[in-house]
Amino acid sequence: MRELSGRVLAAVIGGIVLVVGGLLALLWLTVDTGGTLPERAQSQLELVRIGLTIALGGGGLFGLYLAWRRQRSTEIGLAQKQQDQIDVARAYELQRETFETTRLHQERVAAATERDAEARRITDLYTKAVEQLGSDKAPVRLGGLYALERLAQDHVEQRQTIVNVLCAYLRMPFTPPNDAEEEMEPERVDAHQDRVQEREVRLAAQRLLATHVHPGEDRANPVSTFWTDIDLDLSGATLMAFDLSDCVVRTAGFVNTTFTHTARFRAARFTGDATFDNASFTYPVQFDSVTFAGKANFKAATFAGRCKFRAAVFIGDADFYAASFADGAQFTGARFTAGAYFQTATFTRTTEFTGVTFSGQTLFSEAKFDSLASFLTTTFVDGAVFQLCEFNGNAIFSKATITRGVSFQRAKFNDAADFDNAIFDLQRRPGSSVHPWLILDEAHFERGVPPELEQVT
Repeated sequence: MRELSGRVLAAVIGGIVLVVGGLLALLWLTVDTGGTLPERAQSQLELVRIGLTIALGGGGLFGLYLAWRRQRSTEIGLAQKQQDQIDVARAYELQRETFETTRLHQERVAAATERDAEARRITDLYTKAVEQLGSDKAPVRLGGLYALERLAQDHVEQRQTIVNVLCAYLRMPFTPPNDAEEEMEPERVDAHQDRVQEREVRLAAQRLLATHVHPGEDRANPVSTFWTDIDLDLSGATLMAFDLSDCVVRTAGFVNTTFTHTARFRAARFTGDATFDNASFTYPVQFDSVTFAGKANFKAATFAGRCKFRAAVFIGDADFYAASFADGAQFTGARFTAGAYFQTATFTRTTEFTGVTFSGQTLFSEAKFDSLASFLTTTFVDGAVFQLCEFNGNAIFSKATITRGVSFQRAKFNDAADFDNAIFDLQRRPGSSVHPWLILDEAHFERGVPPELEQVT
């Protein structure tokens, strides 16, 4: 709203005066002239008073109008000032947002560039290390192993990939050197030395794997070199003096793996499945206190040396179907919380299942025990099947506890069978549809049926 100029104000005031003067003049002329002089004077005076009142009222109205105009102008000015401030703030915020967007974009570009550079650097290091593994010189191959180790230690996301590379290297065909080969065939000294050096490279690879799946003395606070959730696939490999004692591995594959020299897995923990199907242990092997959190598969595994599973814990199914134990097996104090399957397994020398707890289905069908078989104080929570088993040495079930039932159908006890103080808890549980059972059909006892079994039947 624009301010009124002086000329406009003068015109308005003059207009008011003219209008009021004209009205007064008109009234003056129209006053009744028939009265007395005092009466006419009185009338004219009244007309002047009315005219002045009208003039003052018009001036007051005009003054109010001017005041309203001034107030309105002030309000408009304030509103415009506020709008200007809002526009300035909005412009500043837009400028700030633009700056922040530009900054974030620049940071993303810089981060992407840094990641690309880092990825290229990792790729270059990885490629060079792998190329070193393919060298015909053992020291160069060793250098490649340690380069890969450093790369995995510094980059968590690369650890499983590098472990896979090390496992693939160990899976490559290899024939361990014969210590007497150099004397027997002197013309092949160079080939012998190559295999000796390759053995050292492979032992180094094995040590690297074992080092980085070992959490340290305090498993709750593992050392910085411990790599978590690692899967090992060493199927078909030839491993020498392999040692995973106290290590923690997720899944492990040792299918068709050959273990030369003593293999040690003492107190190791497999958080996933561990598969040793058709594995060959040419020397003694130690699985004492091992924990198998997943399935433990040893189908058709061959144990040429003494085998120890003392205090081992099998949380998932344990499958030893057709396994061969040539130099004795010790499962003393082991716990099988799920199924335990030893069908057609062969035990050549003394076998100890003393103090073992079988909580799930337990099958020894067609297993063969050529020497002492001890199930002393063993507990069979869900029964056991020894159908078609052959015991060629003493079979000791003294103090064993059989809760559900046991089958010795067509089993052969070719030596003494001791069931002294064995507990047969064959009472049917209330509400259970499972019938307890003790099956001796066609079982052969060379020294006669033990009285403990006769009393049960």
